[in-house]
Amino acid sequence: MSRLRILHLGKYYPPVKGGIETVVETLCRGEAAWADSSALVINDGPRTVVERRDGVEVTRVGSLARVGAVSLAPALPVWLARADADVLVLHEPNPMALVAYFLARPQMPLVVWYHSEVIRSAWKYKLLYEPFLEFALRRAARIVVASPQMRDVSALARHRDKCVVVPFGLDVDRYHRDHASALRIEAMPATTGRPTFLFVGRLVGYKGVDVLLKALQGLEANAVIIGDGPLRDLLERMARDLDVADRVRFLGEVSDDVVLEWYRVCDAFVLPSVTRQEAFGMVQLEAMLHGRPVISTEPGTGVSWVNQHERTGLVVRPGDTGDLRRAMQRLIDDRDLRERYGAAGRARVLNQFTAEKMCSVTSTLYQAISGQASSSTPAEPAAVA
Repeated sequence: MSRLRILHLGKYYPPVKGGIETVVETLCRGEAAWADSSALVINDGPRTVVERRDGVEVTRVGSLARVGAVSLAPALPVWLARADADVLVLHEPNPMALVAYFLARPQMPLVVWYHSEVIRSAWKYKLLYEPFLEFALRRAARIVVASPQMRDVSALARHRDKCVVVPFGLDVDRYHRDHASALRIEAMPATTGRPTFLFVGRLVGYKGVDVLLKALQGLEANAVIIGDGPLRDLLERMARDLDVADRVRFLGEVSDDVVLEWYRVCDAFVLPSVTRQEAFGMVQLEAMLHGRPVISTEPGTGVSWVNQHERTGLVVRPGDTGDLRRAMQRLIDDRDLRERYGAAGRARVLNQFTAEKMCSVTSTLYQAISGQASSSTPAEPAAVA
């Protein structure tokens, strides 16, 4: 069997941090055993750069400006039109990639990997986004979602028969560290012996960090917040106004090693997201892999499918400060419960959410699609993972 050529059309690629970026990198690396996978993404500056990163060819197309969260890369359609691959995987949401696909209209078979919904005002979505998304969904041979719940989002209603579930997975080997890094943590201010709750993510509205800060009131606990974003200054002021600043540490962007150490030393992980923009929560998997219990919300997506209530952690109502505070207090009071949830979470990741398992399913999927492209007999959808 000849090696497939897979082109992943993403927004950015590591070292840029983000859930989608992590997934794209994990796929490119994990598919290397049976495919030649490459990534076509946007650069954060005007230059276009072609490089190899951990054996993966990454083309970062120069961007000239930024409108909101969208980087404008006028040459992206040109690079896409030149591309030659057996399967194109478009990672959505990604407005620039959707426009590039509409303009270039490459003939290679298309997979749309639908990571999360786009939350915009109705008129902007209908006029500026939906037409390009619908064009790609109509042409897609398959639409991948990471959880069963995501098959039911309204944007996919007309295409549900093409949807397949491929859960995200972690490259477990990349989370192993043979050396102790305790000195790195000891160099930080002491956590005073109180239980520590960890948050990792962008400091944007839908992440619900404000709810976490409010829930800390009245609790004998610390919070460590890793990540940066437009709301950082506001959240730091809120911590002071709520009189919890002495128990909250905003670390900003830190190295991967430091993130891993905080997963190891924290007592529990919190993902307090408040909207459906949180579709899965890769950081939950990272915390679970490290044996940490998770408190997450139920935004109506795959978040609570990953973190199972009363098995790997606790699930609370989005935006409900009291519900979150009670869940945190419960874990503060019961160390055995924390350990039981943590052990169950680690087992769940190793059984269901590994890169090896994810890439095994994509292998079957891509082979079926590339075979369908050269055959008049339609291929069946890949098995739901």
